[in-house]
Amino acid sequence: MKSGFVNIFGKPNAGKSTLLNALVGEKMAIVSSKVQTTRHRIKAFLTKKDEYQVIFSDTPGIIEPKYKLHQRMMQSVKAALEDADVALLIVDVTKDLTETIQVFQNLHLKVPSILVLNKTDKLKQDKIEAIKSTFDQSSYKKIIAVSALMHKNLDELLSSIIELLPDGEPFYNEDELTDLPTKFFVSEMIREKVYELFSEEIPYQTAVIINEFKEKESLIKIQADIIVQRESQKAILLGEGGKMIKQLGTLARTEIEKFLQQKIFLQLFIKVKPKWRDNDLKLREYGY
Repeated sequence: MKSGFVNIFGKPNAGKSTLLNALVGEKMAIVSSKVQTTRHRIKAFLTKKDEYQVIFSDTPGIIEPKYKLHQRMMQSVKAALEDADVALLIVDVTKDLTETIQVFQNLHLKVPSILVLNKTDKLKQDKIEAIKSTFDQSSYKKIIAVSALMHKNLDELLSSIIELLPDGEPFYNEDELTDLPTKFFVSEMIREKVYELFSEEIPYQTAVIINEFKEKESLIKIQADIIVQRESQKAILLGEGGKMIKQLGTLARTEIEKFLQQKIFLQLFIKVKPKWRDNDLKLREYGY
């Protein structure tokens, strides 16, 4: 039996969350085309009885912190560096690689690592081979080209991960998928819809808090607050005549019902909390 922690690192929008979801076969992390969508370390377990248990961690994209929220995000990256048995370093091959190479060197990894070249469905094979050659082969156990979105070459990646795992008993029960509470995933699904519907600064200045999660006979009642920094942002989220908050609620409810396999009643309120991203008390209250 092999068992261990496999943590995913990379710059924003490299495809870490898409890769996590593809490897475990479930939507565990929200996905958006916008950078810095992932704010927490999200664990997901892939178990094959008597063979292996892989504890994957999706981590926030590595950035230079501008706010205390960013500092908390980078602290979760640091924690993931410290407890990894295997590191997956993921690269968006459609972007300039200079900064990515420097970021990976600065991690000072002490565990085996696999370099994952992602989004290769967008490039020809000769270009992918050229990109491989720009990296120091001796720094990685393997360099594997994949497309997380298209599920291309993930079997080879998983096999390589399992080879590097230490021997050991599973940490979690076979039927467990994560150690995070259901309320966390519900809040993330609402936040994902904010990223889908709104542009510019709105998604980055928004947090979602679940205040009520009551299971009744026929449905689950959920009440959530969407936190913004300014009154003008609240007006944008509401929309004319409440149009946008209704659309947000409808999209979120559909996603949550699919996740919970049950009907829900969803209430959303918008609250203004100025400069919450730089407020230690608020960050703790909001789960950061």
